[in-house]
Amino acid sequence: MPFSADDGVPALIVKFGDYPLHHGGVGAIRSLGRLGVPMYAITEDPYTPAASSRYLRRAFVWPTTGTEDPDRLVEGLLRVGKRIGRPAVLVPTDEEAAVLIAERQQELGDAFLFPRVEAGLPRRLASKQGLHELCVEHGIPTPVASFPQSYDDIERFARTARFPVVAKNREAFVRRSRPAVNGTTRIASREALLSLARDWGERPGVILQEYLPREEAEDWIVHAYFDADSNPRALFTGVKVRSWPPHAGMTANAYVVDNPELSDLAARFIKQIGFTGIIDLDLRFDRRDGQYKLLDFNPRMGAQFRLFESESGVDVVRAMHLDLTGRDVPEGEQRAGHRYIVENIDLPALLAYRRSGYTTPHAPTRASGTELAWLAADDPLPFLTMLARFVRPGAKHLYQLWRTNRRGGVGGGKGTGAG
Repeated sequence: MPFSADDGVPALIVKFGDYPLHHGGVGAIRSLGRLGVPMYAITEDPYTPAASSRYLRRAFVWPTTGTEDPDRLVEGLLRVGKRIGRPAVLVPTDEEAAVLIAERQQELGDAFLFPRVEAGLPRRLASKQGLHELCVEHGIPTPVASFPQSYDDIERFARTARFPVVAKNREAFVRRSRPAVNGTTRIASREALLSLARDWGERPGVILQEYLPREEAEDWIVHAYFDADSNPRALFTGVKVRSWPPHAGMTANAYVVDNPELSDLAARFIKQIGFTGIIDLDLRFDRRDGQYKLLDFNPRMGAQFRLFESESGVDVVRAMHLDLTGRDVPEGEQRAGHRYIVENIDLPALLAYRRSGYTTPHAPTRASGTELAWLAADDPLPFLTMLARFVRPGAKHLYQLWRTNRRGGVGGGKGTGAG
């Protein structure tokens, strides 16, 4: 490795909510742990894949739902900080954690290290409506969207809308407490929309968005770390080959592909809004008009971040730790052609994509190397733990998909790309 990290500054993986099979957290533990950084993590129980990593010094078992009072979450984080005994770099893996850290910077600042950002910006970026407004304000292409305030608004929208359309929860923070839809949902007809909308209450918390046909589009991702001046210290681009659920969920298979146009778009937008920290962007290239349209802005580490590493050995988590500890972040080109596979979801995704009509002409025909999400020769236990825990939630998820697909023309496929 052409650089060394400060092994006197630990890092803490921060996650709120019950999602123990999270390969992103395992990737961050390995990434910094291999540099000698003492690693800690908040986990749902002592038997998660993250808790079993050889690079984890200690798991703090703290079951949360992501809906707790912020004061309680801050108090809990501060207790964890005292047990670590020295300031640690915070690595959030979900929007709830990223937003809490940004909005409670004063209380957390003495116990932890994290990028300082405008307090309200991460919440706005994680909101579908907030992101859409920022895109319009700064001239960033994004799908046409409507934000209905009542059932009457939905009826008016349905009269003129071109179906299918896509429905998403307007705010990232209602997906666990009171979601209107179970993730990004493609709605095939006016009748299906009105039927579904009857369950959304008087003030529907949804965004209705134009559907970008998968046959005419290609999904791209950008991962980057921006310093205190909103300058990119590490910036990577790649193309998403498959996700699970199909076209709707987490990246299952992706390649690193150089895309200067996309890099410039992302860097320009971040500079305009003044964001600092790690980002995970989802964009869809619309072949009909030749534009990259921003779909999702995750103001935190993405689960598939280990797809991207520079020739200097820098990924976004390493870049953040180096920068926050006052060390230089080495420059280097990204490893073009490198592939990332999430073992437990790529096989069902492969089967589902065979007749989907989605193509990725920019993906290389042969990978220059492969990074697996779970299996690592130097750290095998997280893979084995994942296998032991995967069967039950996997079956539950498939059942939920089956129920969703039975609801009158409502599909779970993502028309505009995601995570």
